Amino acid sequence: MTSNLFQPYSLNSTITLNNRILMAPLTRCMADENLVPTATMAEYYGRRAEAGLIISEAVIIRPDGQGYPNTPGLFSAEQINGWKLVTQTVHKNGGKIFAQLWHTGRVAHPYFFENNNNGSSDVLAPSAVAVEGSVPRMRELTYKTPKAVTQQDIDQLVKDYAQAASNAIEAGFDGVEIHGANGYLIDQFLHHDSNRRSDKYGATPENMSRFPLAVIDAIISKIGKDRTALRISPGAYFNMAGDAKDRPVFDYFLSELEQRDIAFLHVGIFDDAMEFDYLEGQASSYIRANYKKTLVGVGSYTPDSANTAIGHNKFDLVAIGRPFIANADYVAKVREGAELVEYSDEMLTSLV
Repeated sequence: MTSNLFQPYSLNSTITLNNRILMAPLTRCMADENLVPTATMAEYYGRRAEAGLIISEAVIIRPDGQGYPNTPGLFSAEQINGWKLVTQTVHKNGGKIFAQLWHTGRVAHPYFFENNNNGSSDVLAPSAVAVEGSVPRMRELTYKTPKAVTQQDIDQLVKDYAQAASNAIEAGFDGVEIHGANGYLIDQFLHHDSNRRSDKYGATPENMSRFPLAVIDAIISKIGKDRTALRISPGAYFNMAGDAKDRPVFDYFLSELEQRDIAFLHVGIFDDAMEFDYLEGQASSYIRANYKKTLVGVGSYTPDSANTAIGHNKFDLVAIGRPFIANADYVAKVREGAELVEYSDEMLTSLV
């Protein structure tokens, strides 16, 4: 039974979803050399428009946010126009789509932007602490030690996030999801492993939350809280080491988020079966216990397990990832009880 998945859901007074199945953000690295979305990308998203809401692949807010090849941007007129074709196609097919706004922070690499960033090759992060390893799909590129951002850097980043949100609305998106999860820039401020600062942006829950909250407030000011959402990873697990001191940071951060009444909060996790000692269990259960508004669950859910989780009030909506790559008609197949095509990594080589 999957009846819970096919109930409409009102995010707020301005946005109602036709069902509770979201397409999760899925990095595909298929934009052109100028990071402009292509007609093929528009067709790809358009075929998945039956989702209650599509969350786009992560979209770079400015050149130095890039950490992977051919990931689309939302900072140039050409990129905005490219996204217009995507959003028009989704809307024509009856769907809704949010842009996921992204800066990779210390996971960025100068290879992608040093010739397109006003002469700067700085990798930016809360602290000068490098992540180990190399860039996926381009293993010859090893990560660099980042520059700890200055107050001037922070002020400009806040402005650029807000401008990217404005650009998203101009491009026809129904709203934005701020990528505050999975070890990228905003998440780096929220964890002690990556945030070693002793100024007003580090050391305490209030200080470590200051930059993320400034970004959220700036975007709300630009486009409204009804069109602003956020993804977070209270459990550090990707490009990040966990620390028991992270728990008070997220206790505080969630209390502040609840006051802002955003469209939804989205768990950032690859597999929701993962448990974290300092969260006393799963990330989704921790967030649900500390945040009473709309929550999106994600992480290897099947239609049946997602239906059960929503029925038990574990979360309100479910985001589906890889099965949406394998099944453009995922929603119809689930509704009809049809067999799903199993995902395989070979599917990443094309957009179908």
